[in-house]
Amino acid sequence: MKHRDLLEKLFRAAVTAADPLTGIAKYLPAPPAKGRTVVIGAGKGAAQMAAALESLWAGPLEGLVVTRYGYGCPTRSIEIVEAAHPVPDAAGLVAAKRLLDRVSVLGPDDLVIALICGGGSALLPAPPGGLKLEDEIALNEILLASGAPIAAMNVVRKHLSTIKGGRLAAATKARVVSLIVSDIPGDNPAFVASGPTVACSSTRHDALAIIDNYRLELPAAMMAHLNSPAADAPRPNDPALARNEHHVIASAGVSLAACAEVARSHGVAPYILSDAIEGESRDVAWVHAAMAREVFLKDQPFRKPAVLLSGGETTVTLRGRGGKGGRSSEFALAFALAADGCEVSALAADTDGIDGAGTHAGAFADGTTVQRLRAAGHDGRQLLARNDSYSGFEAIGDLFVTGPTGTNVNDFRAIVIG
Repeated sequence: MKHRDLLEKLFRAAVTAADPLTGIAKYLPAPPAKGRTVVIGAGKGAAQMAAALESLWAGPLEGLVVTRYGYGCPTRSIEIVEAAHPVPDAAGLVAAKRLLDRVSVLGPDDLVIALICGGGSALLPAPPGGLKLEDEIALNEILLASGAPIAAMNVVRKHLSTIKGGRLAAATKARVVSLIVSDIPGDNPAFVASGPTVACSSTRHDALAIIDNYRLELPAAMMAHLNSPAADAPRPNDPALARNEHHVIASAGVSLAACAEVARSHGVAPYILSDAIEGESRDVAWVHAAMAREVFLKDQPFRKPAVLLSGGETTVTLRGRGGKGGRSSEFALAFALAADGCEVSALAADTDGIDGAGTHAGAFADGTTVQRLRAAGHDGRQLLARNDSYSGFEAIGDLFVTGPTGTNVNDFRAIVIG
């Protein structure tokens, strides 16, 4: 594929700019005058964040972080445990309880450093009284299939949990400093991993409104909990959180700015459309393709050669059965259908290296993708109709595979034109 090397360089620049070591060094808290320093964390890049913190910390350190299976890395004093993502499992349930137990015994002289990044919601299942792990698994499956934006999903999740929505921070008397890698459009820290250490202004009534708006069919026990005061989460002005602080140490905006510099160094003018795009993957793809076609055919609103860059987090509403893919590969397939015949090349990938539940980060697409799919015996529109982008891109060798990257600032999209 033409431009593939440049597209890969742009992706690598995005990941490098989101390296947690840089952000942690900038916001590293001072050790407590007396007392312990305990590290907690959750997310697909939490193990790499823990290793980065260890390399910077001079004093005694202990702790526990949970990450996705296969995403661990060597650490000295911080224990790394692995659990399931995007659907929770028993290992995550045990890890969530261990985190709560770990911080609940600490006192006001102690310091908690919380390392939080995307994926933490699924990795920290902690259903409230009357609900079980199976209920939280069902909730995640319902939310993932709903097409709701990530912020809306996390409002529901945090009001059906004993650890999310600031509850982990409220469980300790220690001071909590949260270092957060944002995978949320708009970078609201209370929404990253459903905010286990950052309180949110949303309420259980907001969660009920989201459920009604997206016509989610939740089990009766969940609805009963949400309709009771027991679902109320700590408020941002809760006195228990008064000494705490939080910092967003990496985000999509920073990563896209780094991509723009790489594009310029290759003589291609970069245009950052947005770092906070949400919506259905296929709809977002069609808008991007329309812009790319306009640039290719008419040199407007930008002159070619150009590269369009965007980030955020799209969603996929499941329409078919048995399909495999993810929001980035679905974007790539829809883009290919809309840009058929144009001299454009695109890469859509997730910066954590995993698109959906597969082992690929995303996929490449260009003006010849539809033709090559047809030659391989696939109809692009039928693949899209059953949410089976993976099968098509696997058949033509256009899956983008990186393995775990150690960070997560969500969707990455680059389109080279001309």
